[in-house]
Amino acid sequence: MDAITLNNLNQLTSLNDFSAPLSEEQFLRFYLEPDIAGMLSLSQLTEVLTIPVNQILPIPHMNPSMMGVYNWRGEILWMVDLGHLVGLTSLSKPNFKTSNYRAMVLQLAFDNSTQEIGLVVDRIDDIEWCHPHELESPSTTINPKLVPFLRGCWIKPEPESKSLVAFDGNAIFNQLSVISN
Repeated sequence: MDAITLNNLNQLTSLNDFSAPLSEEQFLRFYLEPDIAGMLSLSQLTEVLTIPVNQILPIPHMNPSMMGVYNWRGEILWMVDLGHLVGLTSLSKPNFKTSNYRAMVLQLAFDNSTQEIGLVVDRIDDIEWCHPHELESPSTTINPKLVPFLRGCWIKPEPESKSLVAFDGNAIFNQLSVISN
């Protein structure tokens, strides 16, 4: 297992990037499909994992978005195919060949407890600095299936000028509670 804790990643990023204003928030950029880039706030993530495919134990009769469970630090971590959950291509399709999955551990606080799930994505890329007020309402060019899961959309400034969709960890958890009931 190859894991990078996001606390270490945050420290490395902040030490190496002295130009980031304090009002910006850090997001982890990832891809659901080759042309759909997303990002999640680092404040909602605890770890990035590389997991061998055979280490996720499937559970029968579950929603197809639920890939199964994984032994994470001696605890059971439910693994979710984020692309499938939001209505895009499933990573468990037969034409998707890989020996390892890339996953982000999403952690949210509820009352006096925390809950974690693993979000499996096509690939994990880099850290983005973004002012939260720059997140715009999703445009008509965004796949409508994604909208219920989003905080907004961000157009990355020059030179790339590409659109990234900012996911909302709470919306992901809410959707999972709906499909598990």
